[in-house]
Amino acid sequence: MPTTPGPIPHHVAIIMDGNGRWAKQRGLPRIEGHRRGVETVRNMIDATKAMGVRYLTLYAFSVENWKRPPAEVGALMGLLEYFLKREIAALVRDKIRLRTIGRTHELPEAVRRQLDAAVAATAHFTDYTLVLALNYGSRTEVVDAARAYAAALAAGTIQADDTSWESFARHLNTADLPDPDLVIRTSGEYRVSNFLLLQAAYAEFVFTPVLWPDFRPAELAAAVEAYGKRERRFGQTSEQLNKPDAPR
Repeated sequence: MPTTPGPIPHHVAIIMDGNGRWAKQRGLPRIEGHRRGVETVRNMIDATKAMGVRYLTLYAFSVENWKRPPAEVGALMGLLEYFLKREIAALVRDKIRLRTIGRTHELPEAVRRQLDAAVAATAHFTDYTLVLALNYGSRTEVVDAARAYAAALAAGTIQADDTSWESFARHLNTADLPDPDLVIRTSGEYRVSNFLLLQAAYAEFVFTPVLWPDFRPAELAAAVEAYGKRERRFGQTSEQLNKPDAPR
């Protein structure tokens, strides 16, 4: 595992992109790219844990992905079910909690069963967390959170003058998760594609041309090293941050 001098992000989120292009470059069907992408997921779970990253969030299936050809969507759901069946034992062995964000209730029943089983089997682990963003989109998340926030106001469980971010954020999918420190997007695209738009407000971003099936621990280490060289000011000045008693 490559070493990375400097600070390690507490939470890494990855937009896994490029499976289809990887397959096309090799004259293979798109689903083969997705299969290879699943293997990269396993490698990244191991690599981030070995590095000391406590939270890993993977953008696995967006709300917009339903627009893809039905055969491809079906194949993706099949791969997700296969991944979950295969990984439950490894997640338990490695003491990694599985969490999901997104409208998972809209996923196929077979996938939901596997998700429920994996989440239940790992719920008691606290050191490392794998978050799968499934049927997820930041805009739909905000709509759902606003609806829940309004319902709480109507029920009187929160006060009308409580308009803090912290109060609203308790209604997001990520209420029990820290915000990402580092967001990585593979495949050379320079956009965030409706992913953690609010949570990533102060994240560092790394965009790499490497296609997801080719993303290796060395690429992860390079992204984390780049992260470690950046100064995260959160609205403060460098002088404030560099005071001996400045909070970190």
